[in-house]
Amino acid sequence: MAGARDWVAGARPRTLPAAIVPVVVGSGVAAGYGRLELWRAVLALFVALALQVGVNYANDYSDGVRGTDERRVGPVRLVGSGLARPRQVLAAALSCFAAACVAGLVLALVTSWWLILLGGLAVAAAWFYTGGDRPYGYRALGEVSVFIFFGLAAVAGTAYVQMDRVAWLALAAAVPVGLLACALLVINNLRDIPTDTATGKRTLAVVAGDQRTRLLYAACALLPFAIAAAIAPARPLALLALAALPLAVAPIRLVRAGASGPRLITALGQTGRLQLAFGALLTVGLAIRL
Repeated sequence: MAGARDWVAGARPRTLPAAIVPVVVGSGVAAGYGRLELWRAVLALFVALALQVGVNYANDYSDGVRGTDERRVGPVRLVGSGLARPRQVLAAALSCFAAACVAGLVLALVTSWWLILLGGLAVAAAWFYTGGDRPYGYRALGEVSVFIFFGLAAVAGTAYVQMDRVAWLALAAAVPVGLLACALLVINNLRDIPTDTATGKRTLAVVAGDQRTRLLYAACALLPFAIAAAIAPARPLALLALAALPLAVAPIRLVRAGASGPRLITALGQTGRLQLAFGALLTVGLAIRL
């Protein structure tokens, strides 16, 4: 039977920066326009975290029942390792999605009903990533979904629920945030190329191959700094984000040197720290108008 520590590990805490950073950055955009609403930001953060944990449990369930997690390096897989029954993990995923929907409904009630549609699309994207008969995560579309929902939708949506409008700065800031979220998925899929190939899971990493995936990771980790510089004419302090650049050196060096297996788990943690630092600095730069 899975203990509390196993369930926490199954939630994959190292992926949580992908949920935290877009909400913080979107709130920074709202603050820069003098429209920060703290309680709405906190509720948006709850929605993002619930969706992230929910998709992690849903992936654990779907991959586990398909048998694609039986020889996996990385965080514990509750179903694949036999620590928990599939229906328990499915119930955990659905509970997270339900909690996200309730919190999202509150935000929709005080802003706009179209957020219900966005929330429905987010839950559907979370489930069908590895769930259903034709999961799009098995068809090299995972990174596209992450960029849309953990970049564009999360940043712009967080700013929208506080400002009641979509600001161009929120969309611009969403691009580097989405790229860093993609970097987390790219490094995960890079690590899993051997097992995914053996089980027929065609992620973008499997399709692109090892070397091109390593280049893609480096691009996802470095391009955000160029975009932060491009935002600087509107928000000069966005250049603060460049201070996080040294944190990109270690994971890029590991990946480019051919790291595999457990060494890529180290790079994953380093990428999470890069994402958090970049997001925090960009938030400050967006929130303060000179």
